[in-house]
Amino acid sequence: MIPVRGFSGKTVAVFGLGRTGLTAARALKAGGAEVVLWDEKAASREAAAAEGFALADLSQADWSNYAALLLSPGVPLTHPKPHWTVDKAKASGVEILGDIELFARAVNAAPSHKRPKVAAITGSNGKSTTTALLGHVCARAGKDARVGGNIGVGVLGLDDMHGGAVYVLELSSYQLDLTSSLKADAAVLLNISPDHLDRHGGMEGYVAAKRRVLLNQGKGDTAVIGVDDPWCQQICTEITAANHRTIRMISAQKALGRGVYALQGILYDATGERVEEVCDLTRARSLPGRHNWQNAAAAYAAARALGVAAEDAAQGLMTFPGLAHRMENVGQIGRVRFINDSKATNADAARQALSSYPKVYWICGGQPKAGGIDTLVDLFPRVARAYLIGEAAGEFGHALEGRAPSLQCGDIETATARAFADAAASGEEAVVLLSPACASFDQFADFEERGEAFRAAVHALARKPAVGAVG
Repeated sequence: MIPVRGFSGKTVAVFGLGRTGLTAARALKAGGAEVVLWDEKAASREAAAAEGFALADLSQADWSNYAALLLSPGVPLTHPKPHWTVDKAKASGVEILGDIELFARAVNAAPSHKRPKVAAITGSNGKSTTTALLGHVCARAGKDARVGGNIGVGVLGLDDMHGGAVYVLELSSYQLDLTSSLKADAAVLLNISPDHLDRHGGMEGYVAAKRRVLLNQGKGDTAVIGVDDPWCQQICTEITAANHRTIRMISAQKALGRGVYALQGILYDATGERVEEVCDLTRARSLPGRHNWQNAAAAYAAARALGVAAEDAAQGLMTFPGLAHRMENVGQIGRVRFINDSKATNADAARQALSSYPKVYWICGGQPKAGGIDTLVDLFPRVARAYLIGEAAGEFGHALEGRAPSLQCGDIETATARAFADAAASGEEAVVLLSPACASFDQFADFEERGEAFRAAVHALARKPAVGAVG
C-alpha cells in the first residue's frame, strides 16, 4: 500500500466503494486521515463497515467538515450532469480528487532518492494490453515494475514506493478528469476514437481528458504518441511545436522519420541515427494483428525511455504471455477455437478483433454505445453468423440485416452453444469470437465477469459427452 499523508488529521469523504474507493480509503487512513465513506449500494456500505470504516450519509452531512472528496472514477464529474456529491463539494469549497491524483501527490512529495519512475498509458483502445506488456518488459529487464491503475490493482494498493521502482499505470479518461498533478516520466497516448462521449460532453471533452496524460511533462520526460488517427496527430503536432519534452511517435501503418513503427509485423526503431529492426511481431503469439503492433511499438518506446536496453525490450515483447479478456484463446474443441475479447467494449475495439480473422462466428451485444456497429460494415463479410446478446441485440440485428446472418440469443451461454454448433457443423477450422462492441453493464458487473461467463460456457461445452476437452 502507498500511504497518502497529505491529509493527516483531516477528514476526507469517500464516495463510491468499489475497488478504487476502498483502496483509496485504506491509503488515506494509513497516512493519518480520518475517512468517512458512502455508497448508494447497501452491499458496498456493508463491505466497508466490515473493514471498520466509518459510514456517513453524505447527502445529509455537513460538508464544511471535509478537507476533500475522493470520488470514484465511475461517478459523473461533469456530464451528463454532475453527481450530487460533486455539487455539494463545490458548494462548500471542498476539493474533488481521484486516486491517481493522490498517488501523484505522494510521488511529488517524496524525496528525490525515493521518487520512482512513472509510466502512464491511455488511449481509446489497447491501453490494458500496452500497460501489461510494458510491465512485463520492465520486469523481465530486471526492474521492480508495479502494474495497476485501471487494470488489476488500484494504484494506491500497490507496494510503497522507492527510488528503483517503476509504476506502470493504465489510466481511463474518467481517472484523468480527476488528475492534475501527475508528471509521467513516460506518457503514452495510443489512439483516440469516439467513446464515453456522454461522460465528457462530446468529442472535444473526451479528447481533452485523454490529453491530460501529457500534463506537467518537461525536459527529461518522454511522450509516446500514436499518429494513426487525426486526433492524436493533431496533439502530436501541437506538443512537438512546444518542444518541452522528448517525443516518440508510434505507428502500425506507416514508416516514420523519427519514432517507432511496425510494417507488416516488423518493428522498427527510427529514434537514433539509423533505422534499426527490432523484432518480428508476427512471431509473438500473444500480439496478433496490427492493433497489437501499435501496442508493441508503444511499449517498446516507453521501455526505452525508462532505461530498458533495446535487446531486452525486444525480448520482452516476444515473451509476453497475453492479457485476459483481450484476444485471449480460452480453448479449442475439435477444430473450433474460442477467442475471448470481452474487453472490446466499443466498435473500434471489436474492429481490431474482427480484422484478425478471415471468418468468425461472432458473439456481440450488451449495453450499446453511440454509433452501434455501423462503422464495422466493411467487416461484415467476415462474419459467418452473428449471435446477438443483451440490450443491443435488436439494434445489432437491424444493422446486420441483409449484410450478415444473425441470431437472437439473449445470453452468452445460449450464444456460445449456438455458435459452436454452427462452427463445428462447417467442418472447417473455425473461430468463435466474443467481441461484444458494447459495455457489459446490462448483464454483468464488468467486462471481466462477461469474459469469465464466456470461458465457463466454453468449458461446459467441452464437458459434454462426445465433445471432448478444451485444448
